[in-house]
Amino acid sequence: MIIGIGVDVVDLARFERAVGRTPALRERVFTAAERDLPLRSLAGRFAAKEALIKAIGDSTGVRWHDMEVVSDELGNPGFVLYNAVAAITESRGIRRIHLSISHDAGIAIAYVVVEG
Repeated sequence: MIIGIGVDVVDLARFERAVGRTPALRERVFTAAERDLPLRSLAGRFAAKEALIKAIGDSTGVRWHDMEVVSDELGNPGFVLYNAVAAITESRGIRRIHLSISHDAGIAIAYVVVEG
């Protein structure tokens, strides 16, 4: 059963400017494993984290580092969840999270579907 759906879009040029103006943004938003990726990939991961929050329907106590976007052996994206996000998904009965990320025409988009 689908519990929630979330989508987010990030303008790549605007994201690049934001990271240029505020270099600490990388450390604030991304885990150590994520932050050295190219800006295009970071924009996609930022969109993924935003889309996940929308899909689970609750951001109480959530920190950016509570969600890490990872790739499996085939390059498919997914999440590793920690702390508040892990607790929220467990309390809402979420058993599976689907993530798709794409980049085109100067934007990054992420789509998340959560199932119970």
